[in-house]
Amino acid sequence: MRPLDRLGSIKLKLGATIVAAVIVTTASVYLGLEAGLGWISALVALILSLAAIKLLARGMTSPLREMARAASAMARGDYSRRVSATSRDEVGELARSFNQMSAELAEVDRFRRDLIADVSHELRTPIAALQAMLENIVDGVERPDNQSFRAMLSQVERLGGLVTQLLDLSKLEAGAVPLNKRDFRLAALVDDVFAASELHKKALDRHVEVARVIDDDIIGRGDPDRLHQVLSNLVDNAIRHSPDGGHVVVSAHRDAAGLTIEVSDEGPGIPHADSAHVFDRFYRSDDGGTGLGLSIARWIVDLHGGDIRVAQGMGRGCVMVVSLPSEAP
Repeated sequence: MRPLDRLGSIKLKLGATIVAAVIVTTASVYLGLEAGLGWISALVALILSLAAIKLLARGMTSPLREMARAASAMARGDYSRRVSATSRDEVGELARSFNQMSAELAEVDRFRRDLIADVSHELRTPIAALQAMLENIVDGVERPDNQSFRAMLSQVERLGGLVTQLLDLSKLEAGAVPLNKRDFRLAALVDDVFAASELHKKALDRHVEVARVIDDDIIGRGDPDRLHQVLSNLVDNAIRHSPDGGHVVVSAHRDAAGLTIEVSDEGPGIPHADSAHVFDRFYRSDDGGTGLGLSIARWIVDLHGGDIRVAQGMGRGCVMVVSLPSEAP
């Protein structure tokens, strides 16, 4: 029971409590004297005034007691506790802030558990493959030939790539990656991306043609090293999903709003239900990727004040669109 919840200030509540105690005391003494109770009326007045104060004060302090119990539960790892936040005063504001903090801590704890599970899953696969290969070699089941070493090297590279992506994502989210913004020629940047993608095509054993439709005079503004990372990820994903003999095209145009870059492929495309989640960390379909590359790309584009999104192709395939403002922040 919180009879003073409608009052918007703790000062008003304290004042109302004092006034109520005075009224109860005065009324009790007056009625007691009228009834001829003498000094007993004073005792009755004291008891009634204390009861009134306790009733009113209980409503003011109960959120604080709830927060103390909830804080103790949170210290034990239980972030599901919430407190009543019905009052309009400072204690009510504190209770609402406490509930918001509890919800955010619960989300952080859920993310921590999911992150541990996801990273463990990602690390377990290449480690298990390496262990199996090494055990076969040690037991004499397989000979240590070049093919075995290449397979083991591939798993080690996968582990190294995952660790690098995790470090990059951690730095980006912590804001520890300053942008070295400068003017750059977009066509030259894309050509560098294509050169790096040749190794990716060989690793996947894919025969995919990559091409650019970009004027040589288009100048971009931003951190070319980080944008190289974004485009490399998008081109590598496009190569991964394109069939043999398919084409990956990088195009760009500039207008008053800024620079727009599109990476299109001829793969199966991204289902509409998945398009809103492909930039979430560790979200992936059955393509064998880590689910971190697009999350890193989104963070880099966000740091540039831009936007990255999925657009469906005219037929089969997918188009990833990166929009950068005229002047990156």
